[in-house]
Amino acid sequence: MPEQRYKLGFAGIGLMGRPLVLRLLAAGCEVKVWNRDPAKLQPVAEAGAVVCASAAELVRESDVVILCLADTAAVDQVVTEQVIGNGAAGKLLIDLSSIDPAATRRLAAELKAYCGMAWVDAPVSGGTAGAEQGSLAIMAGGDSADVAIAREVLRPLYSRLTHMGPVGSGQITKICNQMIVSCNVLVIAEMMALAKAAGVDAGKIPEALAGGFADSKPLQIVGPEMADERFEPVKWRVKTLLKDLNMAVELAAKQGNAVPMSGLAAQLMQLHGGRGFLELDPSTLVKQYLKS
Repeated sequence: MPEQRYKLGFAGIGLMGRPLVLRLLAAGCEVKVWNRDPAKLQPVAEAGAVVCASAAELVRESDVVILCLADTAAVDQVVTEQVIGNGAAGKLLIDLSSIDPAATRRLAAELKAYCGMAWVDAPVSGGTAGAEQGSLAIMAGGDSADVAIAREVLRPLYSRLTHMGPVGSGQITKICNQMIVSCNVLVIAEMMALAKAAGVDAGKIPEALAGGFADSKPLQIVGPEMADERFEPVKWRVKTLLKDLNMAVELAAKQGNAVPMSGLAAQLMQLHGGRGFLELDPSTLVKQYLKS
């Protein structure tokens, strides 16, 4: 069992948070946990996590606080209402959530000014499979010394952690990641539907394209699901990709850049979500193109 240098607190036990906490526990870490919906804490509590009654308690009793929350609003609320008033100099907040870069920089500055607590934005890529296998790609923003601590603390969770620059850089990199992923998944959906309509065994497409220029992890993951019209269990959600695409469009507007492909992807994702698919897996995107 590795030496435990830091007392860890983990807030947000959702699709990603649950397997991440389980990996930290399996690596011998002592982890305190909190979640807005206490019912979701049972699996990690049974594995050895210590449940806190509030995020404030979690912060007070931890050296490193790890957030894995749904969106910018959730992170903002938890930080402003429960973290800032209970943090202290020498503590570190690591945010695995995918949120707005400007909000990240603002919250990090407020946290540092109020109580001296440092911030590393460390959004992840790899989905629930990567979380379960400890093979995530993490893109980190923050001071070098703080990122070094994050690199040590998060070691059971990733195969690659790249320091991208100051606070906010990790979030910008994650937006770039999601632009590629979202456009890829959308074109896979229309391609799979076309293959089916044209009489090709769509289930063979991922195998046929493996190793070629058209291959990708999304193709190998969602391709078979789209071919079989198998949409459960939900591993990630349409609303997550939509959130990140909207952030890409907003970031581009602030920079004066054009992102027409991502803008169209956001509109198509919004259309799909508006038809009742926001909480469902992005593999359901193929439904937009299948002939009944």
